Amino acid sequence: MREAIIRTISGLLYVSILVASILSSEFIFISLFYLLGLVCLIEMQKLLHLKSYALYAVQALLFYLFSYLKFNQDATILLLFITIFVNLFLVKDLLVVRKIPVFEKKKYIIIIFYLISSVIFLTLIPTIEGVFIPKLVVGIFILIWTNDTFAYIVGKNFGSKKLFERISPNKTVEGFLGGVVFSGIASFFIFYYTQFLTFPIWLGLAIILSVFGTLGDLIQSKFKRQAGVKDSGKLMPGHGGLFDRLDSIIFSSPFVYAYLYILDYVS
Repeated sequence: MREAIIRTISGLLYVSILVASILSSEFIFISLFYLLGLVCLIEMQKLLHLKSYALYAVQALLFYLFSYLKFNQDATILLLFITIFVNLFLVKDLLVVRKIPVFEKKKYIIIIFYLISSVIFLTLIPTIEGVFIPKLVVGIFILIWTNDTFAYIVGKNFGSKKLFERISPNKTVEGFLGGVVFSGIASFFIFYYTQFLTFPIWLGLAIILSVFGTLGDLIQSKFKRQAGVKDSGKLMPGHGGLFDRLDSIIFSSPFVYAYLYILDYVS
């Protein structure tokens, strides 16, 4: 009971800080995610048994150029292609190999593109149309939280067929489908109350976030399993590390950005 209360309070505090920062201003939103990304970077380095101060400098430089300055759209698209390529390679490693190979050079590639640049694209999503639109990123977070919540509820109560047992024994096919369905339902209400974008676009976001969010969670679970730890850290009581809370949205963000960019380009 006490653990559940601590977990609830910790979760509510996390959500409150996140939503307040998004609604306040673009600068505060980006700055918060720079700090959150920094904590995730520390946790990720521990998972990969790596200690490199140079990566902190890389994170600061990339955030300054892409998130704050938005200095060049062509460079942003190039970074997007590389990030998606690395993330899809991690999906391949998740599905095909028993252990994700993390030799020294690959550790740096994984951290820079799987983690740092993915967080950068999360900060770029609300300005994809040229102005800061906080309700877009709030809606995206609501979709990912809806997916996580109902995947857990449906999986716990109705799940029988394991989704990826050797990596995450508690995840089920029924839970995954429940997350997709309820995210789809949530996408209608987000469309209805925000009157921003069309319902089919929000539904597409719900599907992308459900699919790639689940893959991101599985990939991070595989890293933790290889590192021999249960959580990426202990920052959030009852939840584990910050990276444990953000793994789904971080992995999904470049795919969400690409989806919205293509729609904006086509229109």
